Amino acid sequence: MSMFDLTDEVAVVIGATGALGGASAQGMAEAGAKIAVVGRSAERGGERVDAIKEAGGVAQFFTCDAMDPESLKACHEAVTSELGPPSILLNAAGGNHPDATVTPEMPFEKIPLPAWAKVFDLNLVGGFLLPCQEFGPAMCKRGKGSIINIASVTSHLPLSKVIAYSASKAAVLSVTRFLAREWATKGVRVNSITPGFFPAEQNKKLLYNEDGTPSDRANAIFGHTPMGRFGDPKELAGAAVYLASEQAASFVTGSDIVVDGGFLSQTI
Repeated sequence: MSMFDLTDEVAVVIGATGALGGASAQGMAEAGAKIAVVGRSAERGGERVDAIKEAGGVAQFFTCDAMDPESLKACHEAVTSELGPPSILLNAAGGNHPDATVTPEMPFEKIPLPAWAKVFDLNLVGGFLLPCQEFGPAMCKRGKGSIINIASVTSHLPLSKVIAYSASKAAVLSVTRFLAREWATKGVRVNSITPGFFPAEQNKKLLYNEDGTPSDRANAIFGHTPMGRFGDPKELAGAAVYLASEQAASFVTGSDIVVDGGFLSQTI
């Protein structure tokens, strides 16, 4: 048996309808896990399920709002009934808000509190707190589980403009380590992945001009990334499979795996 074999594991991937969560879901499916594709869009969820099935995997879509405890509870019950008790939770929900981004028209001192709170809700409440509160205790009771949170290079190095996003993602690292310590003796490992720059819907306008050419910000990112390019979502899947595997990562908890093309290692 491969150290990365996830056969008979049930993985709940919240945000699997997005680029990074979806690629991680497909990677875990290829390793043998049954995938609960969790999100709000049935159309995009169905497309992800079809892609996993076409590659020979097992997947099912479950509608859920990660910001709603009752919705998460219903999702947990449905996944357990349809696929079995979840042993893997990947929290890939999150995002930013344009009004919480510093611009000439919106300087730091003018950022409205509701926009700031919205970003923290997306990345910490829906992206960590509520899903872990719902799925984690059952894993602890069974004495087995892997929780994977999605951090960001902004967790380590606050980038210009996206102050609320940077602050909330820095907090993701802190809460990951906190929960890793709390649940270590209960058989549940809690880790995070730091993606570098991967083009997706939420950052497309920042990274590309209207004509499809890289923006000034994208070129600045290339200049700060030793590999000189954006990442492909598929390049995140290996880290997710590793952290999900009880065989490969049995002594790994409270850790963060950086997949950034060297971005955080670059200085001058």
